[in-house]
Amino acid sequence: MTQANSVRLPEQDAQLYLHPQTLARLGSFELRAKMIVEGFSSGSHASPYQGLSVEFAQHRPYVAGDDLRHLDWKVYGRTDRLYLKQHQQETTLDLQILVDSSGSMSFGSRTFADASGAGRDTSIDGRMNWSKFDHATALAAALAYITLRQGDRVGVVVHADEVRGQVKRSSSQGTWRQIVGVLSTHPVEASNRNRKGDLKRVIDQVLGKTTNRCLVALITDAFYEIEDVRDALARLKFAGHDVMIFQVLDKAEEEFAFDDAAPFEGLEGEATLRIDPRALRKAYIEAMRAHNAELDRISRGLGFDYHKVSTHEFLGPTLAAFIAKRNAMIRGGK
Repeated sequence: MTQANSVRLPEQDAQLYLHPQTLARLGSFELRAKMIVEGFSSGSHASPYQGLSVEFAQHRPYVAGDDLRHLDWKVYGRTDRLYLKQHQQETTLDLQILVDSSGSMSFGSRTFADASGAGRDTSIDGRMNWSKFDHATALAAALAYITLRQGDRVGVVVHADEVRGQVKRSSSQGTWRQIVGVLSTHPVEASNRNRKGDLKRVIDQVLGKTTNRCLVALITDAFYEIEDVRDALARLKFAGHDVMIFQVLDKAEEEFAFDDAAPFEGLEGEATLRIDPRALRKAYIEAMRAHNAELDRISRGLGFDYHKVSTHEFLGPTLAAFIAKRNAMIRGGK
């Protein structure tokens, strides 16, 4: 990704590069990630990092993995010690991105053929659908890129019933490529399809390796028992972390847009049931809305942010909310 900014795209087309239809056309995740980069880099009005503070705030000791470009050589010359210049936005929290890869994240009602027209019928690994996991990894890559562009540290954890892949938090050169690699090589594999996600266990594993306060971006469909979500978020709160929950849902899940009686297969080990969706639609939608409302209420009650993300819509509004949150943190830290 070293040449990510080498191609300039028409300003009026920049928003298209964050649309699921565009991302689904691309065979490899690396191409998708590059398209995300290009989308952010095209057009001054589309830039997510305009107006970010770069005021000098303080020095902090160098630790392994920090970007050497921020070393203050004058201080080194006087003290023979390595210190980094820390700017105002760097006094906010590191970003830790947690991407759910449990079985339910493999669902998607939009096919690659529908999303990409004649360009591509399947993903590079043979899947027919643009899944929630595809959308979640696109969002994770975009958040990581924004954070690295600001000079902040970012890490990524891909998880199901436990941590499946990880990139440690860093702002050093090469972090972006590592993140692209872990997101592209840990899809919702067949081995995960019957595994129920275990959010509390994953949070415990992450907290066990986290020694400083972070901004945690939890990207998931949140198909957990609501009490498990409450407990996991409470642990993050107790540890002093700030959290943004991005609930990724497919349009069919929200609308229950099925008409014919058919077998419905559980994606996390549940039994297959033959049901008439028309008879259950009203109760299903009410239960889904109640679950999401409770998730929103718990999140906000803990002082966290909750964002619902549709796999059928632009990533732009979600990213704009993230950027607004970051800018508010920066202003609040002055």
